[in-house]
Amino acid sequence: MVVAALSTVVEWYDFTLYLYFSTVLGRVFFGTGPQSMTEILGGFAIAYLMRPIGALVFGHFGDRMGRRLTMLGSMALMTVAMLATAMLPTYAQIGPLAGVMLIGLRCLMSFSVGGEYTSVVAYLMEGAKDSRRGLITSCASAASEIGALLAAGAAALTVWAMPEDALVSWGWRLPFFFGAALASLVLITRATLEETPEFLRQKDAGTVPKQPIRQTLTLHRSAIARGFAISALGSITYYVGITYVPAFLDATGTMPETRALSISILAALTVILVTPLIGLASDHFGRRPILLILALGGIFLPTAMFAIMAGGGVATWAAAIVMAALGGAVSAVGAVATAEQFPGEGRLSGLALGATTATAIFGGITPLAAHLLVRSSEWSAAPGAMIACVASCVIIVFWRMPETAPGCAKP
Repeated sequence: MVVAALSTVVEWYDFTLYLYFSTVLGRVFFGTGPQSMTEILGGFAIAYLMRPIGALVFGHFGDRMGRRLTMLGSMALMTVAMLATAMLPTYAQIGPLAGVMLIGLRCLMSFSVGGEYTSVVAYLMEGAKDSRRGLITSCASAASEIGALLAAGAAALTVWAMPEDALVSWGWRLPFFFGAALASLVLITRATLEETPEFLRQKDAGTVPKQPIRQTLTLHRSAIARGFAISALGSITYYVGITYVPAFLDATGTMPETRALSISILAALTVILVTPLIGLASDHFGRRPILLILALGGIFLPTAMFAIMAGGGVATWAAAIVMAALGGAVSAVGAVATAEQFPGEGRLSGLALGATTATAIFGGITPLAAHLLVRSSEWSAAPGAMIACVASCVIIVFWRMPETAPGCAKP
């Protein structure tokens, strides 16, 4: 479980580094024009669409051949993508082709992450005691935020320590080389993982599905819809409410680049602290009541918090912490709640069809949509209103969904 959780650190280090480093990468790969930020966020949105495809491919093999083998394959692909990104030529060297190559590698990265996260969530949940599923599975969210913390720290340190010309010419490569080295180490240690008891049970019982995607679509459509709703709220609160914030503060002129990246470090620490508490709470009180409370928070808090962040001053830091706590809490309970919607047979395929598809839409596209909304409407609270709209829609699903926590579910 430790190895599985630590591997998520590496996964989200590189994945969130792209957003935290977006202002720098925009200059490096798309030039210094005003359109560079739009292009870098557009590239993120395009690449993110590969995530559900990767989840389906890796999910099929994970349901057919086991969680362990899938996790090895996804990490190997991730290592290659990180190293290749660190070695890319820049806009100054080859022109617009540099941006195309960057987006291509982000697509490969997103493809591998699609299989990585769902496999780790299933691995942790299937190896945990029933009474501690929420806490153990929330480790995937906590570990991902440790990776995001490393990414925010690496981006802030690189920007702060290097002059602009060195940063654009070669300094930006250092955080990606560091990520590739970490991934290589995790790939080696991951070879020691054992298969989950749940998949071993399926093999012994002869119930391993031959066509897991078709079986899940046929038998578990309602579960797919519930997983989609849970992940939709988790994705938009995380990607708009946390990772988009540095770009938001820089674009609105609220904070310079270095200070905006520093606030991300505080947000990551907040998520790490909140995650296990929410995981424990979901084990004690159930997934459904926690999700309902968080959906209410998503309706009433974000619009005000983004307006406060745009105002500057100490209040900006407080509002960023509130949004980080909300996003971290939804991700913590969402990890186990989405996995519990499906039986062991076809679980990874179900997560791919429901949760990962929602993440591609509400995670990959929403930072760009929020950026364009703020620019076109000049309304600084627009990103918060986006979150509130999604929360208003999914709270109906949460109200009607059955409880899945073993100790809290009705017999």
